[in-house]
Amino acid sequence: MRTFRSIFILSSVLLIIVGLNLPDEIPEGWFKAGSLPDSYKIGLDNAVFKNGLKSVFIESLVENIEGFATIMQTCNARDYLGMRIKMTGYIKSENVKDWAGMWLRVDSSTGPEMLSFDNMQDRPIQGNSDWTKCEIVLDVPAGSGTLNFGALIAGTGKIWFDNISFEIVETLTSEISKDLNTIPVPEKAANLDFEE
Repeated sequence: MRTFRSIFILSSVLLIIVGLNLPDEIPEGWFKAGSLPDSYKIGLDNAVFKNGLKSVFIESLVENIEGFATIMQTCNARDYLGMRIKMTGYIKSENVKDWAGMWLRVDSSTGPEMLSFDNMQDRPIQGNSDWTKCEIVLDVPAGSGTLNFGALIAGTGKIWFDNISFEIVETLTSEISKDLNTIPVPEKAANLDFEE
């Protein structure tokens, strides 16, 4: 009996160690970032999803985290210049101790200036929740260069993220030149349903 218990405990410890060292499974078109990204695991989940066959998850790996991780991407803002846009996505949470949310940031084409930003910190996802529809509405003013967006979790817990879309809500001005300098980012957002 003692041998069986020892083998079981050793196997459990090995599974935890191996599990913590497994590399992230980053979806095509996305990347991992944040203040403490190595404290989290990111991967695709083909058992938990809003629609389609997959979602992406971010899960804390340690007991206390004073920081955050995000799954994100960056694309050219050209198609949305002079528009008010709405980003929609879905987040499911499990044991989120601090907070989680979807985020969208519009950066300038001429430097590292942020022109508009929302990360849902004023309406956070916390604790346990089923799929929650999240929406962010931001202006993309003249002079915008990139859209940066994703989902984040601060502190511990786990979230799933799925089915992102963008739509134009309102045209703010039609007199904006779309002839921008080439910015070394993808022209369009990609793999927004995590199916690729």
